[in-house]
Amino acid sequence: MTTKRDYYEILGINRDADTNEIKARYRKLALKYHPDRNPGNKEAEEKFKEAAEAYEVLRDPQKRNIYDQYGHRGLEGTGFSGFGGFDDIFSSFGDIFEDFFGFGTGRRSKSRARSGADLRYDMSLSFMEAAFGTETEIKLEKLEVCPACNGSGCEPGTQPDTCAQCHGTGQVSRSQGFFTVRTTCPYCNGQGQSIPHPCSKCRGSGQVMVNKKVAVKIPGGVDSGSRLRLSAEGEAGIHGGPPGDLYVFIHVQPHEFFKRDNTHVICEIPISFVQATLGDQVMVPTLTGEKIIEIPKGTQPGEILRFPGEGIPSLRSGKRGDQIIQLNIKIPTHISKKQEELLREFAKLESRKLSNKLKNILKSRPERAAQ
Repeated sequence: MTTKRDYYEILGINRDADTNEIKARYRKLALKYHPDRNPGNKEAEEKFKEAAEAYEVLRDPQKRNIYDQYGHRGLEGTGFSGFGGFDDIFSSFGDIFEDFFGFGTGRRSKSRARSGADLRYDMSLSFMEAAFGTETEIKLEKLEVCPACNGSGCEPGTQPDTCAQCHGTGQVSRSQGFFTVRTTCPYCNGQGQSIPHPCSKCRGSGQVMVNKKVAVKIPGGVDSGSRLRLSAEGEAGIHGGPPGDLYVFIHVQPHEFFKRDNTHVICEIPISFVQATLGDQVMVPTLTGEKIIEIPKGTQPGEILRFPGEGIPSLRSGKRGDQIIQLNIKIPTHISKKQEELLREFAKLESRKLSNKLKNILKSRPERAAQ
């Protein structure tokens, strides 16, 4: 069982405090921890409820007298057990919140506040921009808070009217037998208010469409399908709600020479059969320039060489992968007479070499058989 704090301690007042002091102290705490001012803050929500419970008891002479004599346990006998949620608080203190905040009940404010919409932007990057990152600026058309009415929807100098039917709660109650049913107020559609003089700039919506430039920093290593989230760069919230987010989806254009495999880059280098046979040094393009690679003697078709650390940086660690070089041995389709003579001489030598090798293999078989 959770132990409740002392109500006088919660409000920060002495036990002989009068009604005005109790109300003033509660007003200060209610303003500080109001849920509209602390969206998503669970600790603030609990402090708001705690202060409301303390105020409910200490403002009532009968409840206060019972609490002073018997504490929390004494209040349990009266049926008072605190508030179940914000709706109970705002319903009980409707007139108090109108004095505090100047717009009817806090319940109405909370019901009207809504988060702004998230936005999507598709960005095309070159292979190199995606590999090493870039900074750019994008243009968006989105809804922002109306500068004329500051989002209220009212013409400057005017105020909304509290709904006479629901008294600003956004709900109406009706009895059905032993039960009381609450429904959305049909006169204000749950808004709790009406705007008799709409803002001429936003026509009462509280928002206007604007063109805005947003700076975007692309980290090195992004790839097609990567998604960047820019907090609070979406559309503005409604009636004080938080703005949405902007999501930037990345699309990387293919490169004419390089292909990507995670953090590795792959390229194909053509070499002649002479280079493959004799070995050579070849200049190879990399992401940052050119480097010489050593072709070993006797290189076979499909062999792979590497430049360690010349690939794409990892988004997590920043460590770059490798550049993988696939060797493609090209066979000439047109040769001169001199080249043909040399190749035929080469073929004769290769034929003799192969013939001698076969003879040696055949000679060795009887000996092995005899063993």
